[in-house]
Amino acid sequence: MSHLSILPTVLRDETVLTRALQDLGLTVQQGGTLKGFAEDRESVTLQVDVAEGAPLGWARQPDGTLALVGDLQRLGRSRSLQQLLGRITRRYAARLALQQAAEQLPGATIELVG
Repeated sequence: MSHLSILPTVLRDETVLTRALQDLGLTVQQGGTLKGFAEDRESVTLQVDVAEGAPLGWARQPDGTLALVGDLQRLGRSRSLQQLLGRITRRYAARLALQQAAEQLPGATIELVG
């Protein structure tokens, strides 16, 4: 039996995360509830459905971070989902760095390629 778990992250910016997910070809749904086994449910700020049928979500935490919500038992067994989480984290970091650079260089055109 699997259930939904909450995994702390350092992600904070919902807009940057949304763009990173979209960059990776994922369709982002704002808000909603992830459903786990039996009555297990967790409200999320953002969610995506991944190929393995395992929904992933991010929920805003009291400290301002966006915690990953998902079936960690399934995630732990799937190498492709682990790789996807790595790609999401890298894309988020790249987008955040570009956003911060653009804020430091007003008027400059800075974009993410590839």
